[in-house]
Amino acid sequence: MYSKLFLTNGGFVALLLAGTLLVSAAEQEIPAAHDDCSYFGKDRAAFSETGLNAKGRRQYSEMTEFVASRLGAPTQSFVPGGSRTSGQQASANPSSATIDNNIYGVLKARNITPANKTNDYEFIRRATLDLTGKVPTMARTTSFVADKAADKRAKYVEELLASEAWVDKWTQYFGDMFKNSEVIQVSGLRRYANGREAFYNYIKSSLAANKPYDQIARELIGSDGTNSWDQGELNWILAGRSSGPAQDTYDLMASNVADTFLGLSQLNCILCHNGRGHLDTLSLWGKQATRMDAWGLAAYFAPTNTALVRPDPTVNNSPYYWTVGSTRGRTYALNTTTGNRPVRTSVGTLNVAAPKYPFSNASAPATAPNLRQLAATAVTSDFQFARATVNYMWKEFFSRGLVDPVKMFDLARLDPDNPPPAPWTLQPSNAGLLKDLAQDFVSSGYDLKALQRQIVNSDAYQMSSSYSGSWNPDWEALNARKLVRRLWSEEIADAVAQTSGLPTTYTFGTDSTDNKKIRSVSWAMQLPSPNLRSGDIAPIMDSFFRGDRDENDRRPDGSDQQALTMMNTAFVSNRTKSAVVGQSTSIVRQFINLADDQLVDTLFLTILTRPPSDTERFAATSALKSGNRITAAENLTWALYNKVDFLFNY
Repeated sequence: MYSKLFLTNGGFVALLLAGTLLVSAAEQEIPAAHDDCSYFGKDRAAFSETGLNAKGRRQYSEMTEFVASRLGAPTQSFVPGGSRTSGQQASANPSSATIDNNIYGVLKARNITPANKTNDYEFIRRATLDLTGKVPTMARTTSFVADKAADKRAKYVEELLASEAWVDKWTQYFGDMFKNSEVIQVSGLRRYANGREAFYNYIKSSLAANKPYDQIARELIGSDGTNSWDQGELNWILAGRSSGPAQDTYDLMASNVADTFLGLSQLNCILCHNGRGHLDTLSLWGKQATRMDAWGLAAYFAPTNTALVRPDPTVNNSPYYWTVGSTRGRTYALNTTTGNRPVRTSVGTLNVAAPKYPFSNASAPATAPNLRQLAATAVTSDFQFARATVNYMWKEFFSRGLVDPVKMFDLARLDPDNPPPAPWTLQPSNAGLLKDLAQDFVSSGYDLKALQRQIVNSDAYQMSSSYSGSWNPDWEALNARKLVRRLWSEEIADAVAQTSGLPTTYTFGTDSTDNKKIRSVSWAMQLPSPNLRSGDIAPIMDSFFRGDRDENDRRPDGSDQQALTMMNTAFVSNRTKSAVVGQSTSIVRQFINLADDQLVDTLFLTILTRPPSDTERFAATSALKSGNRITAAENLTWALYNKVDFLFNY
């Protein structure tokens, strides 16, 4: 009964029946004149603007339709208490209207009806997961829904932004973005556990202090120091070290800057060859860019000097930390014939590339004490820095970016006041919104919390993922409904641990020189690296595509293995039991003595953050009245963990 009711009709096992429904765009072919370029190899989907999946369908729309059609509609489908936030927010902060004015303006102009408002159960779960990676407790859910205050959603957003869980989730997010891992395989760079921990602590303390994001970027790009195990920010620039000639390192550092902070992954292509003949169909800006343009940015990194230091040089192959500094006067010479990039030869009479910021043509004196600091200032002063950052954030809250893929900005197709020539079109799905939101971010002092507050308090964010009319997949990029997202592996593991009443502890070594030094964390979201997945959490972390912060990015895809993992892994099944050895807090054991309808409501509210529908309540209470009641409650708990509601944020 549970398999039929909660899985086949409304749950995750339906993904098995759907086969490749949620497969990413990774197998799409992109035509290219030079298919040996990395842009058209195994990572080609990252550079495609089509937004289509392997079957040629709008991938986010199809996933959203799939999930929304399988949600058990709660009895409360309205928004109680007049809890919309836009009015209150707009009066206190006019910039909060930026999102809704742009989104609803475009929808009205195109005669597209937006989705209905989301109810309070959906909102509290959505906002809690998006901002903190957690699910709300049953007690917080019921008190929130009962609250009649008109500004309760805005107040709840402040509660989340001030929480330690917010710091944990966004430390994990930026750990991914900044690729904080112990080893960078492509170059063989080793940070060791000490460097990884130092970098983790730098990110976490910066977010806890709400450090302006432009300051974080400048510190990562431009800092010098003598010990990467003590000075966490040094570990980012080290990822640009290359095993080839020195120019390969300068190029990789420049590419990492453009990719991470400007959303310009094409620069990596242009560092190998002029854009023309390679990026003609992908980027109006890129096809006009030259290798010398890209070398101008790389030249800022020519004076960079890195060296490893072994704390105990008497031990062969002992762990080491890094120093980062500058050697004044060292230049980018055009004189290489080996390495990871094509040969570098003189351009006309020029045999040295001078430091020149390619996106503004501002030059820098080659004799400056720290050219990297000048590069950091140029990058964070560039409006593209703000555009790229708000676009990264938009994708996290709306499932797709205003420019998507988020690292494929075309600088010649962004300005709504200066559109590109035909047949090119403006690249952002809402160019006016991208421009205005980026300007708000600059005006806020590059405040990440202010940006997230602005997003989550908008009416656009608070639309339902269900759509009452006939949905046109071509509207996907216009934000006419809330697109769903599959939860991160850490979010799934933590939600199971939290809602089951059986949390766990993760213990791992943190010191490369003394393996006896360990530390423990209480939640998967607090792990400093997704690679630390010991014990029975490993199947969930692996099957839900946690990524490795090096060669494999975190992915939102679905798979058969995910469904099988949730149905069979001990991490889930052991937490559905009424009595676990040494534990008295399992959810079934806590509430088994409640009346049938109360038990059913409690399990639904705790695990799915919503009450059951009438159909679900009838089926569940009927099952509790027949056979072994404890076994029936355990089966119900297991089924709820396997419902689509649990695994997606909608």
